[in-house]
Amino acid sequence: MDLNASAKPCSFGDESTSDVILRLINDEGRPEWLCSHSSVLVSKSRFFADQLSNPDFGSCIEIQCSGSTYDHHVKLLRLLYLPPDSLLDSLDSVQSALGILHLAVVFRCEDVTNCCIQYLEAVPWDDKEEEQIIKAVSKLGSIAMPILARIQPVDLSATKNVFISAVRFATSIGGSCPPFGDELKTSAQEQVEFMLGGDEETPLVTADDEVNSVIKLGLTKVCSSFENELSSLLVVPDITAETVENRILQSLSDVEWMCNILPKVDLMKDFVCSWSEMSGKVLGIIEDKKLDNTMWGLKLKLIEVTGKVLEAVGYGNVILPAPCRVQLLKTWLPYIRKIKPLLDAESNKDKDFPYKMDEDLCQSIEGALVSLVLALPSNDQADILSDWMETEQVKYPDLSEAFEVWCYRTKSAKRRLMEGLDRVGNTTVSL
Repeated sequence: MDLNASAKPCSFGDESTSDVILRLINDEGRPEWLCSHSSVLVSKSRFFADQLSNPDFGSCIEIQCSGSTYDHHVKLLRLLYLPPDSLLDSLDSVQSALGILHLAVVFRCEDVTNCCIQYLEAVPWDDKEEEQIIKAVSKLGSIAMPILARIQPVDLSATKNVFISAVRFATSIGGSCPPFGDELKTSAQEQVEFMLGGDEETPLVTADDEVNSVIKLGLTKVCSSFENELSSLLVVPDITAETVENRILQSLSDVEWMCNILPKVDLMKDFVCSWSEMSGKVLGIIEDKKLDNTMWGLKLKLIEVTGKVLEAVGYGNVILPAPCRVQLLKTWLPYIRKIKPLLDAESNKDKDFPYKMDEDLCQSIEGALVSLVLALPSNDQADILSDWMETEQVKYPDLSEAFEVWCYRTKSAKRRLMEGLDRVGNTTVSL
């Protein structure tokens, strides 16, 4: 066979001009005899060039083929008949391009290999396809680097810049969001939380002075925005308007989001301090008579956020001086004690009432309060427990555990005092 003869125009499967038969050996009973042309195979594939240059070659090349790769084999052979500038347009899916790429590497078809790489590098992938791509191309070595470039770890400095920009957008630093900004802001918040290590993934960003500075600025911004939105309640003509409550709830949700991410960068104390500072003003507004029978969603959300603060302080994750802890308790305990029965009453009147403290929330707040009370000086504990027992709402929160421990400690302290006085008295006599 004269492999150097000038190639004549031919098409795949043209039996009249074919001088080579390709046999796709498979177990599927599919057509396996394919007419081909040595001039095409030699020019487009180094594998076939080596096969056809063998003196012992007849006129048939056998190719092992499974049912799952049959279509990819046929597609690859068809591509060998196309000019290089038409290859890219012939690819139509990630799955097909991956299958063809694998075979193109095996058969050393340079043009088709480059075309598949260019296609896969440019088209969108879904999550499932991305896993398949990583698995497939990781075996191809350096030729696959253009494909993997989009999912390689980026420079830490670049990552931090993206993170800082996301925080600024998520907290509206620099101005209000553009049109459709609320959706983009929510997305930015989700990605900031993920980059800091959501779902136990390795954090993409480690907090440093610059990151902490921007996050603290964001905290100041969202707290200020919430205070401003809340203050507007007392001046708007119609506080029952749904848009009014939704706007304030969105602002409070931003505050809650900050509460969720700050522990990931060891800045929860900043949130607790900010929340403590604004608590008096917040409660002064939300307990105004104008809001007595409305804004239940907002009132519940305030308890949820406060619950996280109480947990952080009560369980020792945030260390505050005793006077600050006492003030936190005396500020929020009466509110929680007041609002829960009101929410329960609304729920009893309307079974579809959505704003009720669920059992998990009640238990977590109650546990944090007990822990917080028990960590106070004895006299402060006594003040809080006395107030708790004198109120009508002694059922929730139930501080009986703290009361029992206080009684035991008080009796133990008195016994230790008496024993100490006895020792001092005996010492004096012996002198």
